Amino acid sequence: MAEERVQKLLAAAGFGSRRACETFIEAGRVMVNGKVIHLGDKADPARDSISLDGKLLHLKQEKIYIALNKPKGYLSDIDEEHPKPTVNDLIGLKEPLFAVGRLDLDSEGLVLMTNDGELANRLTHPRYKHEKEYEVFVIKQPDAEQLAIWQRGVVLEDGYRTLPAKVEVMNNAGGGSWLRITMREGKKRQIRKTGSRIGLPVAQIKRVRIGTLKLGSLRLGEWRYLSPAEVKRLREYAGLDKDEKTS
Repeated sequence: MAEERVQKLLAAAGFGSRRACETFIEAGRVMVNGKVIHLGDKADPARDSISLDGKLLHLKQEKIYIALNKPKGYLSDIDEEHPKPTVNDLIGLKEPLFAVGRLDLDSEGLVLMTNDGELANRLTHPRYKHEKEYEVFVIKQPDAEQLAIWQRGVVLEDGYRTLPAKVEVMNNAGGGSWLRITMREGKKRQIRKTGSRIGLPVAQIKRVRIGTLKLGSLRLGEWRYLSPAEVKRLREYAGLDKDEKTS
């Protein structure tokens, strides 16, 4: 095997998205042949010893794809400042998987769990703008102007302007409403911040779709392996199969 950038090798081995693997390198956590490397360095896994936090890279591994219905109270990733259970605890496999499409502690719904670093990178990197769909309960019934503002994009407190989104009322319940929101980005707590910004406080968030993958009938806390057909559709949606054919 020829030399490749180490962040690409780490992603292919399931250590996370390529962007996440770049941060590991920048933090000095990655070594090649016993020496700390820098971002952009290359290695050949056929002859070089590559490790992250002392764990050796193994390229030849079976790809795992799991759909999980995350309940509230579980983190999408390990956070030393908040020692809560994570989505990996729900699955219980020996090999930690990367959570594609992270949800905050108080949100629930679809999370794709995989060790396919290339797919994870395609579905999470902001420049690809892949769709994610949510069912969101706001504690007030929105008027037409509020819906139009959300759809156009909202300037948040930090000055960031959200991308246009599809927002429609599913049904009203009590004094609030269930909204269906389809977005092509996913800043931290974006839905909650957007709702608060325009006077529609968010009480509940449930993600029901990531690209071509749907939550379906999975109950809270349940998970299942994706079928080969689902994996194929997701890879085609992410543009990976096309890249492979033309590379």
